[in-house]
Amino acid sequence: LLEVSLTSRDRAELRKHAHHLQVTVHVGHQGITGTLRQSLDDALRTRELVKVQFSRNADAKAKQAANDLAREMNADVVQVIGRTATLFRLNPELEQKRRAREKEEAR
Repeated sequence: LLEVSLTSRDRAELRKHAHHLQVTVHVGHQGITGTLRQSLDDALRTRELVKVQFSRNADAKAKQAANDLAREMNADVVQVIGRTATLFRLNPELEQKRRAREKEEAR
């Protein structure tokens, strides 16, 4: 299992990018289901940085639920504000595409 740990500088940079993001995944009263895990996995794979909102009547506290979800998804919790958590998981394929695009733009 790959243990990913963000530095405070990384976290600050990701918070800046997350500020403008809309919530992508909603955790309802059913809690964390298989379908929700799949949706979150898809979102992390395609976006890397994802906002998750926990419903008012979700059993667990948002911070604990975010930590549990991040552990399951092999992601990092960037921040938790109220009932909204921001998760990050690096996708090496997206990183390669970004680098290729930057090289093209530099030419």
